[in-house]
Amino acid sequence: MDDISTSALLIILALLLVISAYFSGSETAMMTLNRYRLRHLAGDGHSGAKRAQQLLDRPDRLIGLILIGNNLVNIFAAQLAAIIGARLLNGVVGEQAALTISGLVLTFVILIFAEVTPKTLAALHPEPIAFPASLPLKWLLITMLPVVKMMNWITSAMLRLFGIKSIKTSDALSQEELRTVVHEAGALIPRRHQEMLLSILDLGKVAVEDIMVPRNELYAINVNDDFKSINKQIINSPYTRVLLYRDTIDDAVGFVHMRDALRLQAKEQFTKSSLLRAVKELYFIPEGTPLNVQLANFQKNKEHLGLVVDEYGDIQGLVTLEDILEEIVGDFTTSMIDAPSDDITPQTDGTLVIDATINIRDLNKEMGWDFPTDGPKTLNGLILEYLEDIPSANTCLRLAGYPIEIIEVSDNMVKNVRVMPEFYDPTQR
Repeated sequence: MDDISTSALLIILALLLVISAYFSGSETAMMTLNRYRLRHLAGDGHSGAKRAQQLLDRPDRLIGLILIGNNLVNIFAAQLAAIIGARLLNGVVGEQAALTISGLVLTFVILIFAEVTPKTLAALHPEPIAFPASLPLKWLLITMLPVVKMMNWITSAMLRLFGIKSIKTSDALSQEELRTVVHEAGALIPRRHQEMLLSILDLGKVAVEDIMVPRNELYAINVNDDFKSINKQIINSPYTRVLLYRDTIDDAVGFVHMRDALRLQAKEQFTKSSLLRAVKELYFIPEGTPLNVQLANFQKNKEHLGLVVDEYGDIQGLVTLEDILEEIVGDFTTSMIDAPSDDITPQTDGTLVIDATINIRDLNKEMGWDFPTDGPKTLNGLILEYLEDIPSANTCLRLAGYPIEIIEVSDNMVKNVRVMPEFYDPTQR
């Protein structure tokens, strides 16, 4: 390079620094890209996004290409800096001192102008940098593919010595990571929609027995009753479908739609036999079925409701498609004003009188409380499990940190309790 002037060498050095900055910024920009937004843009036909996605499909090759280019440029820059330093400092300091000074200056320049600045800029604005940069990278990869493949093969062999057999990575989100994404979406997703998305993610954690109508609360008609009584119960039914059974719920006959029963009444063909002929076949759901599975089963079997049975085949309750949908979107029957349900009665002293047959999950959701849900399904069951006995009225206890007074007990069940939330103690759980 003795024939090349110092000014020309400085221009070449500046050009090498620009190329080094390009490789450094490209690496950071490509690796900082939001993969999900990238897929969205690529799906919309964005050419830069498509190129970037193709390069990121093989990140090992992309990183190998960038490192090869960056290191080659920096090595050439170091050699040029040494030559320029020797020329500029000739006669001022010794040869070794000139090399040291030129090396320190070049290190400082590379760090500021070819590393920190471009990488910071790329991290702040990855898309405007990554998409244009992907075009030269694509052609460089095609040109240097044999060299990149050889380097990656050597790297893979080295990694296998440490027991690492695969370098493939996955950017799939786990359920908990997806929950975090939804939480951090902020104003991008309305809060109501966030709640619905989180409810969908939680469906797999909830089983059908957690939301079913228990058997003792089922509105059902005994077909062995007097026909006048049957007719009266059908007329007064608050539901569109009613369960028919013979003497005991476990001997269920099927569901009858009130529309069919009323049609028979209008045609004056309403008898026990005609009513039984209008019965729809029963659909049974195993106890413990997660809600996400049951939702899919309802859709697959084209059913809207089913009877939950335990391992012995005994009927435990009823679950409908609406019950599952309410877990996602909230109660269809609630008003626009957030008010306690009929099972919760606020008192003037700040306490709450609660029907102990209330479902614990519903109670927690409505009041923002934290009673355990991994055991009994009702507040009555939770109290009985805790006390291991059937208490008497006026018994007081602290359950999951909440002071509770038992008001009424009958039929071996706790009927009503008084909860004093202002004395909640989270340490006593």
